[in-house]
Amino acid sequence: MIAGAAILLTWSLASIGAAQEAQPAEPGTLQNYMQERQFRLDRAMPKEAQACIECHKAEHPGLFADWAASGHARSGITCLDCHLADAKDLDVSTAHDKVYETGGSPWANKEFLVPVAAVVTPKDCSRCHPDETQQYAKSKHANTVEIMWKIDPWLNGGMNSATERKTGCFACHGTVLQMKDGAVDPETWPNVGVGRVNLDGSLGSCTSCHTRHRFSIAEARMPEACDQCHLGPDHPQIEIYNESKHGTMYHAYKDEYNWDAAPGTWTPGLDYRSPTCASCHMSGSGSVMTTHDVTERLSWETQAPLTVRPSEFQAFPADTNWQTERNKMKAVCIQCHSQRWVEGHYSDLDRAVEEYNEVYFKPAKAKLDELYEKGLLDKTKFFDEHLEVEYYELWHHEGRRARMGVAMMAPDYAWWHGFYECKHRFNKYMKEANHLIETGEKDFVYPGFPNATGGTTRPKAIFGGQ
Repeated sequence: MIAGAAILLTWSLASIGAAQEAQPAEPGTLQNYMQERQFRLDRAMPKEAQACIECHKAEHPGLFADWAASGHARSGITCLDCHLADAKDLDVSTAHDKVYETGGSPWANKEFLVPVAAVVTPKDCSRCHPDETQQYAKSKHANTVEIMWKIDPWLNGGMNSATERKTGCFACHGTVLQMKDGAVDPETWPNVGVGRVNLDGSLGSCTSCHTRHRFSIAEARMPEACDQCHLGPDHPQIEIYNESKHGTMYHAYKDEYNWDAAPGTWTPGLDYRSPTCASCHMSGSGSVMTTHDVTERLSWETQAPLTVRPSEFQAFPADTNWQTERNKMKAVCIQCHSQRWVEGHYSDLDRAVEEYNEVYFKPAKAKLDELYEKGLLDKTKFFDEHLEVEYYELWHHEGRRARMGVAMMAPDYAWWHGFYECKHRFNKYMKEANHLIETGEKDFVYPGFPNATGGTTRPKAIFGGQ
């Protein structure tokens, strides 16, 4: 395959051609800029690409096997087509250059030396997938680091450690990449978070869903691609999905699905019986076009403390009209359900949202504000007082589970894990809050809150000098 004479499609970059020099983006304007598409047909694989493949085949056989089984390999896309860099790029790996000085293998010599970057970014992927990367750049996925720093009290209050953040929060949301000693700084790497801030100014990591080095569309269509992040007590979408009829049918019939249908052609009833996460939120269906902006098709922000329309989500207002996006999602639903069924579902969702907002969240928030105003809670830190934790878990845990359970038609999460627990949390919270107000007693402050050592400076790559 490597030395074959098949016509292979490569890209004219760096030493193989002309590359565009990566320019650092201005703070606050990060996006996945599309690179100019440049084509060239080669009769054989470049010797530099062959060297990459042969070396990694010996050093990392699992990596090689994954790539060899990929659509990239079948299309003649090699290591260099994704990893090739300009020598002046901010993320170029000078440490990798030293490999060519070792002479440890026939391929480790300067004849094959080319600058490479370990990190492949959405900007790199845009050479072949421009529409997907532009859509992704607008999404909450790509911009989640900005969102997180705007609203998350754990980060802004320094209430968890750098290790807890990197191995927990940032593993899904993304780090702000930095270089150290000619390689990616281990304080920020490895990372494939959906909102990773890359050194070329782009946001995100396509391998969050299309894992390397197979980069499979089939894998990204499966709900398991989403469950690495969308699970747990605060956003249990995969548990909710598995409880729903959609999830039940998926598990019963997934072996019959045509996972490898061409992009934009994956059709309900023909290629799959019951939808997955991607089916509803991303895949094309009927008249609805495929998108990599998961903010589309949403009519409520059910993860927010107060449920609002996506355009009203202050941390990252969507440039969408909720009615237009709801109609898109309805068009997806109607591929399998009647109009009456779909309208009934959205009527249930709207009522559940209204009841959560009016009965649970707004009174709890008003009570929290009253406690702060009367000096019975201390605003210096969040989470170090019992009622702050109770308030947080009311909306961040039970409240989310209730709303998401209704939105995805999982009755146990809507009720027992959701509104049932909202009631008990609410009653306990209000009783304790009213007791403080009646007695003038201040809430207990946990002394020596553990591991509250994280930095509180917002990333300059996004916020500039704020």
